[in-house]
This record gives sequence, structure tokens and C-alpha cells, in this order.
Amino acid sequence: MSEVSYYTPEGFQRLKEELEQLENVERPRVTQDIADARDKGDLSENAEYHAAKEEQSLLELKIAKLKQVYSGARIIDESQLDNSKVLVLSKVKIKNIANKMEFSYTLVADSESDLKIGKLSVNSPIGKGLLGKSVGDVAEIQVPNGIMKFEVIDISR
Repeated sequence: MSEVSYYTPEGFQRLKEELEQLENVERPRVTQDIADARDKGDLSENAEYHAAKEEQSLLELKIAKLKQVYSGARIIDESQLDNSKVLVLSKVKIKNIANKMEFSYTLVADSESDLKIGKLSVNSPIGKGLLGKSVGDVAEIQVPNGIMKFEVIDISR
């Protein structure tokens, strides 16, 4: 059974497009590369053939993993979510208790996470620690360097 993960409509669309690209563009290209290499003769000493076969196996593994993610993907209707608690797709502003620095993140599925643009995975230690918290709550989160404390300042959509 695949693991359920929640996506924005845009994130779900990107996931679908990536899967279609791999299946409808990359797979036929790799198959053609294998056929071209096979036509060049002796397969035992044909480096192009072996490289294309390896690329094919890696591509098929990537497609299988992406299909598994896609089968467990669900689109969230943000209008139905509770703004009083930190949930998937919440925009949360937090303050590090130790150094008073403030951060803003949107909690998203693993495949949508990108810290450069403020998208934090709900499966990261900080993401897991923030889930279910309300404004004013302090989350004590175990990270590799010890325990960090974050105060939830604001929650929005």
C-alpha cells in the first residue's frame, strides 16, 4: 500500500507532468538508444548498449517510485482546513526561542519541499514537530544537534 501525501493542485499537476514526461518521452528515447546500440553489432563489447540498458533500468525504477507516490497523492481543499492548528499546507511563522530569529514556512509534501522558497516537508523533523500546534505553542523538536524550541507566531493559508 502506498503512503498518502497531500499536495496543492499545482504540486499534483507537476507530479503528473513529470510522470507523463518519463513515460511518454524518456522511455521511448531510451528504448531507441538501446535499439541503435544493438544495431552496431557485438553486444558483449558494446559500451553504448550497456550504458543504455543501465539508463533504462534506472529510468524504470524512477517511474515505479513516481507511480507509487502518484497513487498515494491527494489534493487538499485548503478552504476546508482549520487555521487554528498547523496542518499540511499551513503557512506558519515561527520564532527560534534560543536566538529570537523568525522564519516563515509552508508545510508541504516531500516532493514539493524547497527551503529556498520557504517550503518545508511535513516529514522533516521541524515539520513533524510543528504539526498540530496552535499560535503561542512552543514546539520542542529533536534535531541532530539536540533539542530546538520554536514558538508558533502565526498560522495562515
